[in-house]
Amino acid sequence: MKRTPSFLILLLSCRMSVTSEEDSTGICSLGWRSKQHGKPWSTSLAIGVGLLCLPFFQGTFVGSLSASPLGKPLAEKSFVAAAVARSGPAVVTVDTQRTVRSRSSRSLPPGLLMDPALERFFGMRGLGTPRSRIERGQGSGVIFSVDGLVLTNAHVVEKMDRLTVGLSDGRRFSGRVVGQDSLTDLAVVRLDGPGPWPTAPMGDSDQLSVGDWAIAVGNPFGLENTVTLGIISNLNRNVSQLGISGKRLDLIQTDAAINPGNSGGPLLNANGEVIGINTLVRSGPGAGLGFAIPINRARTIAKQLVERGRASHPVVGISLSRVPSSEPGGAVLPGAMIRYVAPGGPAEIGGLREGDVIISIGRKPMDDPAAVVTAINRHGVGKPLSFGIRRKKRILEFLIKPIEMNKIGTR
Repeated sequence: MKRTPSFLILLLSCRMSVTSEEDSTGICSLGWRSKQHGKPWSTSLAIGVGLLCLPFFQGTFVGSLSASPLGKPLAEKSFVAAAVARSGPAVVTVDTQRTVRSRSSRSLPPGLLMDPALERFFGMRGLGTPRSRIERGQGSGVIFSVDGLVLTNAHVVEKMDRLTVGLSDGRRFSGRVVGQDSLTDLAVVRLDGPGPWPTAPMGDSDQLSVGDWAIAVGNPFGLENTVTLGIISNLNRNVSQLGISGKRLDLIQTDAAINPGNSGGPLLNANGEVIGINTLVRSGPGAGLGFAIPINRARTIAKQLVERGRASHPVVGISLSRVPSSEPGGAVLPGAMIRYVAPGGPAEIGGLREGDVIISIGRKPMDDPAAVVTAINRHGVGKPLSFGIRRKKRILEFLIKPIEMNKIGTR
């Protein structure tokens, strides 16, 4: 038989005393009556019950501070700390330097402009002596190979004369660019030193879902080893949606803070694996939006840069737009309309025409022009690719063989 807790017995005793006669003098007789109204004072009763039950609630409250809602002790460290400990040593600072020389806009010989009298005569004071200045910048990167290869953004190292890479343990080494690709904003830098080099584990960006944890690591504003936390806000965000042209990127969108100096640093998942390379941040209206290049795409480009010094960009020689609605004000239709076909390009040779609508590639439906570009990129160069086309009311299929972008105007 279970015993009734003592605090419940006290509560029952209080209740019995309250309902007894006015001259009851028991220890729990807290229901004193008001002389004016003849009713028990509920406030006095509450205070009495609270005092009697204080030891019980005190133990419960103190115990709740040291336990989670599931009854387990709270962890002293978060999963973020464990994730950063796994990849943090491979995150580096990339310090850049270049010399910028000012040039005269006049066509007179440099030796002639060195004469001060002639400068005054021609009204070109200050243009005779060439001037130069040192520009310095900083970005981030991540070591992905035991050979000392660093993955970073192309815009971090582009046109730079000198690179210095700093590791989290304080070591600093010179670096040289193995290859860079402006279309995907990726570059690979090789460290000049004996190592050993810490490396970060690579994740699988194709397995990401909206709402997954995202951890950005880098050196914003020169503040080394800065970590911010957020979630994956969107996947396959085409760079053209951000008003940026001349790039071939489908980006991961995150609300983890990415600031100037974070460029080239890794975006990690909850396990500390690299799932992206931070590249863009939206400032001004809509601030708080950060973007990263998916690591699967980055690894493909990095491999090409290391092996060949350049990246491969398959094209078929077409310009695309969204499919307009057949009715004014109607919804945009799925697919991609061909607006231009390059003369002599694979698309023209294969039979595509202006006005055709691409509805599938490799028999996979295409929602918009960005999906078409992504499908061609993933397919590669030199292998036939099937295009499903809607031409007026007919559905046709063509085999097109993509070529390198730099060859599209030479055929």
